[in-house]
Parts: sequence; structure tokens; C-alpha cells
Amino acid sequence: MIIVTIVFLLMRLLPTDYYFNEEQLIKFTEQQKNEQLLAAGLLDPIPVQLLRFYGNIARFDFGTSRRIQDGVPVVKLIGTKFGVSMRLGLTAIGISLVLGISIGIIQARFKNRIPDHLGMAYTIFVNAVPPLVSYSLILIFGSRVLKFPSLYSTRNPGISSVLPIICLSLASIAFWALWIRRYMIDEINKDYIKLAKIKGMSTRDIMVSHILRNAFVPLAQYLPAALLMTISGSLLAERFFSVPGMGPLLTDSINRYDTNVVQTLVILYSAMSIMGVFLGDVLMMIVDPRITLTKKAGVR
Repeated sequence: MIIVTIVFLLMRLLPTDYYFNEEQLIKFTEQQKNEQLLAAGLLDPIPVQLLRFYGNIARFDFGTSRRIQDGVPVVKLIGTKFGVSMRLGLTAIGISLVLGISIGIIQARFKNRIPDHLGMAYTIFVNAVPPLVSYSLILIFGSRVLKFPSLYSTRNPGISSVLPIICLSLASIAFWALWIRRYMIDEINKDYIKLAKIKGMSTRDIMVSHILRNAFVPLAQYLPAALLMTISGSLLAERFFSVPGMGPLLTDSINRYDTNVVQTLVILYSAMSIMGVFLGDVLMMIVDPRITLTKKAGVR
């Protein structure tokens, strides 16, 4: 409620001229503009507008776009774009989890040896090189050598999604590999692992059943937020490959003063962030039952 109110009030600080599109600003007289604003309720007292805004949100009525796609409902406008971003994002997250966790396990298993050094070199490279540079290298190699399309195409979304997905996966692979390695190495040196070795458990069983499971607990908190935020898309990657997703929508709507789209996206992203934190805590409880959201009896 606080976020919704702040967004509403900030949007009302903008001049009323931003309610009209470019054609209307040229053709409408001041009287016609006032009539339009009066019909839209924008000349009503702020408390009245705010209560009306709450009611519209309760009915999932976020108004229509005035600049991006004039007259199109905001929900429909966002709906046509978030599917593209979600498909690319979920695919990238799946690849990142599989490769990142696998690389992290290998690095922990072969600490301070060649596989570990190679993994660390990849992580350092990804974090050190600006995304625009790495994206350009992938674009040049992927389009000229591997012959993948350099731009996203709605006619052929499968093959044209390869390069954007690779770019979206780069940083996430490094993230999961780095932290899985760190937490697994921390677990390897604990007493219960030494006890498991004494009991004769195989190295594979120890790595998967004990070390990986406990090492993943602190990382589980970030997974729901990462999944939810795939809806928001990636500004740089989607612009770079001309993907018609959610990434550029917020900046475009801000630049073009499309207030209904801006406030809807801010509310959406805020809700996803809060939900991601909550679901992250719940997932940690599922992964490790010792973690609870309530105080146990007898614990101070």
C-alpha cells in the first residue's frame, strides 16, 4: 500500500500535459485539454483520485497506455511482452543453474587444481569485462562463425533466442559457480564430513548428499526472486538483440511519459521483489527444516 501510494503521488507531480500524446498536444485547445482531464478525473482533489486509484487496482484496472501504444490497456500491453522475457529468462536460469552448480561442484572437488583455476578465470573474466563488451564478442562469434541470427525474430523465435539466452546466462553461471564453490569448501572442512569419510561413504555420496545440500541452503533464498524477476526482462540484452520483451519497456515509458505504464510496472516490480524475498525464506525452510520463521519454544 505504501509503494502504491508513493507511485501514485509521484506520477501526479508531473505536468498534466504528459497525459496527452503528441498528436493531441498539437490539435487540442486549452479548453479541450481541460475537458479531457476533467473526464479522466485528473482535476479532482488528490484524495479522491487516490481512492479511485485504489479501487481500480483492486479490480486490476491499470488504465490504458497514452504514449507507447495509444488506447491499449496497460495489462494487455505488458502481457504481450512479459511472455517473451519470461521464456528467455527461464531458459537462461535453467542453463545457469545446471552449468553453474556443476562448475562449482567441480571446482570444490578439485580445489587449487586446474579445473578450479579455469572456473575462477571464467568468473573473474565475466565480472571484470563490461556486459556490452562480452555481448559484442558473443554476437560476433555467434553470428559470423556459428551463423546464429544476430537479432531476435518473432517469425523464428527458437533459433534467434540462442545468442540472447547465452548472454543472459553468462553472469548467472559465474554467480552460482562462485558461491557453490565457496559454501562447499566451507562444508568440506567440517567434522561431520570427516565422520562420513571414516564411515566409508564414497566421495560422490558425500559431495551430493551432504556437502551440496548444505551448501545450497544460503543460496536457496535467491532462487525465487531470480525466477520472478525473469518477467522484468533484461534492459541491455533485450535492447542489444532487439527482443520485444519487458526489459526496455520501463525506460521507454519513462522517456515518453506514459504514466499509466510507469506506475503499473513499478507496482509490478515492487510486488515481485517482496514476493521473491518471502518465497526465498520459505524455500530455505523447505531445504533446511531447522530454519523457521517463528521462534521455537525455549529459544531466547
